[in-house]
Amino acid sequence: MKPLVQVNNLRVVARNDAGVDIPIVKGVSFALDKGEVLALIGESGSGKTTIALSLMGYARQGCRIAGGQVRVGEQQVLELDERGLSALRGRTVAYIAQSASSAFNPSKTLMDQVVESAAIHHTMPRAQAEAKAVELFRALALPDPERLGSRYPHQVSGGQLQRVMAAMAFITDPALVILDEPTTALDVTTQIEVLRAFKDVVRQLGTTAVYVSHDLAVVAQMADRIVVLRDGEIREDGATPQVLNAPAHEYTRSLLAAAEPAVRDISIELPSLTRLAPPLLEIRGLHAGYGPAGADGLPSKRILGDINLTIARGATVGVIGESGSGKTTLARVVAGMVPIARGEVLLDGGALPSCTGGRTREQHQRVQFVFQNADTSLNPAHTIGGILARPLSFYHGLKGDARRRRVLQLLDLVRLPAAIANRLPGELSGGQKQRINLARALAAEPDLILCDEITSALDTVVAAAILDLMAELRRELKVSYMFISHDISTVRAICDEIVVLYAGSKVEARPREALAEAPFHPYSHLLISSVPKLEQGWLDGVCARRASRLPPLGAAGTAAPAAGAALCTFLPRCSERIDGVCNRLPPPRQMLANGGEILCHHAPAALALRQSPLHRFEEVA
Repeated sequence: MKPLVQVNNLRVVARNDAGVDIPIVKGVSFALDKGEVLALIGESGSGKTTIALSLMGYARQGCRIAGGQVRVGEQQVLELDERGLSALRGRTVAYIAQSASSAFNPSKTLMDQVVESAAIHHTMPRAQAEAKAVELFRALALPDPERLGSRYPHQVSGGQLQRVMAAMAFITDPALVILDEPTTALDVTTQIEVLRAFKDVVRQLGTTAVYVSHDLAVVAQMADRIVVLRDGEIREDGATPQVLNAPAHEYTRSLLAAAEPAVRDISIELPSLTRLAPPLLEIRGLHAGYGPAGADGLPSKRILGDINLTIARGATVGVIGESGSGKTTLARVVAGMVPIARGEVLLDGGALPSCTGGRTREQHQRVQFVFQNADTSLNPAHTIGGILARPLSFYHGLKGDARRRRVLQLLDLVRLPAAIANRLPGELSGGQKQRINLARALAAEPDLILCDEITSALDTVVAAAILDLMAELRRELKVSYMFISHDISTVRAICDEIVVLYAGSKVEARPREALAEAPFHPYSHLLISSVPKLEQGWLDGVCARRASRLPPLGAAGTAAPAAGAALCTFLPRCSERIDGVCNRLPPPRQMLANGGEILCHHAPAALALRQSPLHRFEEVA
């Protein structure tokens, strides 16, 4: 039987500033049978997305397809003219992008955008397309599928929008669907929902798919076969069990090793840090949010409630939670970007003014922020040298040769060559840009760096290098970090203490060495057990276990929350809730024998008996 997709000797080149074509995909060949899911994996720059886009006859700006053949069904894609390619894209080959938020028109309803492809390709009348869209919404486990289409993109969550994009791709019954890192930016619990929905629809429709990812644990749940890429060449091509369990190529083995971040040596010799000196940062009873204040003095949109947290000098505290839990708002409050509604933030025992306008230059200098998106946080019109020079001038008054020398020192500090100083941000890789963001923060010589999801968009190898660099800088410079992430594996690799936020509440805190020890707050247990494992079938198993334990919201026998009670924010999703208690009384904060704390009605011993062991993290304990 002839393969549905056949790629032979595909070559793609990019033209450099000197007008010379540089090969970036070098003679790649593979085939894909009907109904098969093929994963393309590798580091950033390996050619994964470039190859996937070539299946639609598309090359990004500055690149061109230089040779080879791509056949999808009976169509020779690289021989099609513009009209033929337009007919192919969205009809024969559909594409699901990494960032759903940037792929939707904010001024149109979801339904208008989902059925648009069906209208363009004249595959069915509008009424039929809408009915099919509703069925896809239902198949993708989207809430209220009959009315979801009337909403606008900003009215649904990121995970829901990613699934709506999948409905947009599947509406025309394409022969091939390309999924390009569709869960990379999602937190672990949302990722599970999206992966399960994608997998269910692929099974139901018998879809042929190419799944682009750098995450081997995710690929293990989705793919029948894996193609491993490096520098535009195939290093390994095999069935998923073989690649995961008996990789043939050394590079594949290195990717598998990097899939689970190693625990970094974060020990530093600072004997007086916690015993004699006050904490570097202390947060007391913090409330924050957005919008006008109500009668109680709190903002109408409340994001954080009663947060208490300390960071010792030279320590790293990780803050984890799903999207919307308040992690970034917490960092922005510390940085002075969001006002304090109630409570206080102290630096070395002195209160920090609520907003940046009231802070001194020294206070700004001592607390620096490294943002999540390296692309948008660097001015594309300025050279790297100019970007790093600005804080040197502003905070330290450096000029001329002294400033140039310090720029080179900063580049060396983050392990980048001196020649980078003359480049623009657009000429750097994602990992290089994130190192520049870190160097810019270090230029101020701060005491505390707030790191907001700084490795979430990076592949595992580059992310591991950034984590190693942070641990090294901490030992050398004695800098403290607040490390914000939705990835528990990353946080446990570098942090002394882990704080868990849910819906603006601090539901748990524990030292790193106790990460694998039950009891956990039920939400923490959900988060940690949601980290995908490098084994096929893990997704099906975890979804089945959760379906059997967690009653549907509003199920019979579940008592309603008492009006006005300051209840546990996790109550509606909790598989361990105690009706008559959890829905009536606010949860107490309980101290654990391992030095941690949880916000829960359950006695710690009772929770420990009910919670499954977390074998994935046993090496930390």
